[in-house]
Amino acid sequence: MDIAAFIGTVMGLSFILAGQALEGGNIGQLLQITAAFIVVGGTAGAVFLSFPIEDFKTAAHCIGVVYFGKSPKLEKIIEEIIGYAQKARKEGVIVLEKEAKKASDPLLKLGLEAVADGADPTLVKDMMETQLSQIQEKIAAGAKVLESAGGYSPTLGIIGAVLGLIQVMQNLSDPSKLGAGIAVAFVATIYGLVVANLFTIPYSTRAKRKYARIFTSMELMIEGILSIQAGESPALIERKLECYIVDKKQSKGAKA
Repeated sequence: MDIAAFIGTVMGLSFILAGQALEGGNIGQLLQITAAFIVVGGTAGAVFLSFPIEDFKTAAHCIGVVYFGKSPKLEKIIEEIIGYAQKARKEGVIVLEKEAKKASDPLLKLGLEAVADGADPTLVKDMMETQLSQIQEKIAAGAKVLESAGGYSPTLGIIGAVLGLIQVMQNLSDPSKLGAGIAVAFVATIYGLVVANLFTIPYSTRAKRKYARIFTSMELMIEGILSIQAGESPALIERKLECYIVDKKQSKGAKA
């Protein structure tokens, strides 16, 4: 689990509820099922109308990645690639066909098999970059769904507020019904803003940030496979791939 993401969610909700309590209110005042139906249901409907179901599934996957996604260890990927480079240098690239079956990532497997088959370097690069581009487009679509939901929910909150005020205006002669209408009006607005600013938009931002590191690892894989195919020495390949580890470079620079 991503502790920072979990803490951020709990912290955001906690401070909102604490602020409500400090103003003399209670949680029960914020629990309005009608407002939830309008905001959550309306936002979901707008998202379903705007995007195909595939993008919606990707967005749900991105939410899972926010809390449970693991960042790839670039050091381990480099170590794996160097292992392939050493075997290819000793036994020839044909050995990579066997090694591909044990590859830790589908992109690595694709590249190793292509190199073992003697494919042209340009073709190998195009194949791997095409797969990377497809994944990038898919994740971008999922993130767009979350961002759009963040745009729809405040508007649906306003709609809920207007509906609540309509109820208030229709029952001015019956004071007992005024409270419920006013509650829906204001709580719906709060729901819309909270859904957007505490959930959907932060989810999109966090997911894109996490996938940026995954995409970096995939670019590293492409560079490593092409270097192996070019017959470069394992030592040179390792130095090239270490350039992708920004934290390590910065640490070395600070010590110098």
